[in-house]
Amino acid sequence: MARFDAQPFSIQSVFERFISSLDLQRLGAAFGAIVTFALLASALLSSDLSSALVAIAFGLLVAAGFFAIIGFATGYLSLKNRATNSVFGDMLLENLPEGVLVTNRRGRVLFANNAYQQLSGNHEGEAPGIEEMFAGKVAAAEPVYRLMQAVKRGVKWREEFRVAGAINNKTSAHNEACWYRICVDTVKPDAALSCGSGFDQESVIWQVAEITSERCRQEEAFGKLQEIIDYLDQAPAGFFSADGNGRIDYLNDTLAKWLGLDLTDAVTSQLTLKDVVSGDGAMLLAQSPAKEKNDDLQTLDLDLVRHDGTLLPVRLLHQKINLENDGPQSRTFVLNRSPGAETSEDLRAAEVRFARFFHSAPIAIATLDAKGNMGSTNAAFARMFAASLVGKDAHACFTSLVNKDSREETADAVDAAINGRVRITPVNVSFGGDKEHTGQLFFSPVSSIGADRNEKFSGAILYAIDTTHQRSQEMQMIQGQKMQTVGQLAGGIAHDFNNLLTAIILGTDELIGRHKATDPGFRDIISIKQNANRAASLVSQILAFSRRQTMRPKMLNLNDSISNLSMLLDRLIGDNIKLSMERSRDLWMVRADVTQLEQVIMNLAVNARDAMPAGGVLTIATRNVSQRETAQMQDQGMQVGEYVLVQVSDTGSGMTDEVREKVFEPFFTTKGVGKGTGLGLSTVYGIVKQTSGFIYIDSEVGEGASFRIYLPRYEATPEELVRQKAKARKISKTDITGNETILLVEDEEEVRGFSARALRKRGYKVYEAGTGVEALEVMEELNGRVDLVVSDVMMPEMDGPTMGRAMRRANPDMRIIFVSGFAQDVLDEEDDFIFMPKPYGLKQLAEKVKEVLA
Repeated sequence: MARFDAQPFSIQSVFERFISSLDLQRLGAAFGAIVTFALLASALLSSDLSSALVAIAFGLLVAAGFFAIIGFATGYLSLKNRATNSVFGDMLLENLPEGVLVTNRRGRVLFANNAYQQLSGNHEGEAPGIEEMFAGKVAAAEPVYRLMQAVKRGVKWREEFRVAGAINNKTSAHNEACWYRICVDTVKPDAALSCGSGFDQESVIWQVAEITSERCRQEEAFGKLQEIIDYLDQAPAGFFSADGNGRIDYLNDTLAKWLGLDLTDAVTSQLTLKDVVSGDGAMLLAQSPAKEKNDDLQTLDLDLVRHDGTLLPVRLLHQKINLENDGPQSRTFVLNRSPGAETSEDLRAAEVRFARFFHSAPIAIATLDAKGNMGSTNAAFARMFAASLVGKDAHACFTSLVNKDSREETADAVDAAINGRVRITPVNVSFGGDKEHTGQLFFSPVSSIGADRNEKFSGAILYAIDTTHQRSQEMQMIQGQKMQTVGQLAGGIAHDFNNLLTAIILGTDELIGRHKATDPGFRDIISIKQNANRAASLVSQILAFSRRQTMRPKMLNLNDSISNLSMLLDRLIGDNIKLSMERSRDLWMVRADVTQLEQVIMNLAVNARDAMPAGGVLTIATRNVSQRETAQMQDQGMQVGEYVLVQVSDTGSGMTDEVREKVFEPFFTTKGVGKGTGLGLSTVYGIVKQTSGFIYIDSEVGEGASFRIYLPRYEATPEELVRQKAKARKISKTDITGNETILLVEDEEEVRGFSARALRKRGYKVYEAGTGVEALEVMEELNGRVDLVVSDVMMPEMDGPTMGRAMRRANPDMRIIFVSGFAQDVLDEEDDFIFMPKPYGLKQLAEKVKEVLA
């Protein structure tokens, strides 16, 4: 830190002081007079004396030339004509009210105006430099140091500082403090004001001003402002201001005390209107004012929320304004309406009760005048029509808030209410700029207070109920009923159709066994069987959509199931699509039918492949989903719990909103004729729902699609783990012959005949029955000596499971295989039954029988 109490001593400083102390004009005249005198004397006097005088004159000239050369070299002397610039300098600089000091880069004073001389207190002689001027002033040390550093760097700088006592009265130690402002700038020679010697060099211009009076005025104004704020803080009413985003910029001390807030904390805690206004009342205050209308004063009776959570009834005088630079703002005056705050207690209590009823009502309420313009509105109205009110006057015509397709009917209802009609039919409207927001409007007429019999009605009251959620639920219910109806029809047809397909497949298997591959009709038989299998796959999809396929769920790890599908998926999606697997570690177990689950993944993969004809990436990811995450999805119909997520994403063309809404509907497809059945995604939906899971779609046009499947977490008991391992043992299927006794129960004669012949050919002894009752009679005749029962599930008189339970009562170890196209929830998962789906072939039947008997 620089100090300015003592001036440094050096030869250069002595030289500078010596040069600056000389009056060059008088010195030149003196030298001229001496030389002239020496020449005259040499002419008049003797030669010795004249020679001495001439030598002395020339010596003086040499000394003067030496000092001149040094002065010109160092810049302390200049040949510039001062007379040509003195007038301009006097006019411009001498008359400035601020002190001006011009120095060179070394600090030599080149010029100082009268104002600077007076500030420095040096009225006679050379003006002091800045360092010398403030020497001894401790408070000026750092500002002056920064100014000097700015001079070295050649940059502009400005400092304002306070010192104890004026610099022109250094002897007084107890006088008042003074403020000074110093500005410094470096000026190039071509830009310098050539006011005197030395200005042809790079110069430093200092501006020095005493600003004590200016600072006093500022402090006085600030003190007045503090007094005004104190008056506002101690006012008997509350006050606050808020910006367009609902953030409170200021609230006075009175309101802070009413709310139980510390004023300092309230200012720094970024309070919002929602923090202090109860319910939806903040929506009323946050509405933007109409454009170019800043005098819209509203009177609102609301409840504020104290810091302890209790309510404070208040009346608000609320004004919304549009500021040119700061945008929407509001200023609100708050009157306390709590008990004892007013003299008219009964009136106050009645108004408070009505205000609370009005603004806490769950339905939107608004008053309409004779022209249909809105008057008072409650908080629910502001929340319901928030999007429609943006940019509109708070007292605009109500019909302008609803969509165009609803305006005509709404206007008719408003006119009817204004004209005094009652029992006006409620109006269903859409609002908010799209069809997703709907509401139901009720109108009732209102006459003027004190009206006589002949007075006309002057307005109406509007009641509005938001039916958006209800409408959505109704649409979902209608869609669910439609899908359930189609599913029931499909399930009923599929049961009979599966029996027909089973007979066809068993018949073709019988024919294949009788014909050689070289026979002319062998290829036709193979073609019939292939088409029958395709039909069976289609029926399986219909049953999956209708959620009537028989599910045989078991505990499984989705990572293992997806890994087993990876090779098949690679071949299915093609070479131009990359398959990416993102499997989470420590994945929870689920309980699902592995075959049906694989069908879900396959269908989604095929759908993704068709959406990426030019190639892309298919990603299958798994992870655990906690209860906290599902709790945030309740609005989507998700039940809170722990789930395992399977997410199938593609980088394809994506879906529009219309396609996404219909994608799970049966027979809906965006593919061309003959390229899709429209059952793929509806099958996926049916399987997921039957597994008690949930499925959602995220898709945008051009950004691909993502299917998220949530399956409930399953925690198995130790007994179930043992049973699962036992069922997973592999049984040898190389030998499918046997000699055991089998009872075949089937109501379809063709299916029963083909199945019985196939089993007899493989060495089994087969008894047949057409119904469950007949099967029990056969079992009684045989005294229960039957090794295996193969039975259909759905049969007349008695279904298969009922028959099986009756047989197990006589013989608990009886082994039973049930076959069906769908079980329709008649199979109990706790019963130890073996299931085989229809349609099936002869080989499948023989292998299943061998597996169970083994």
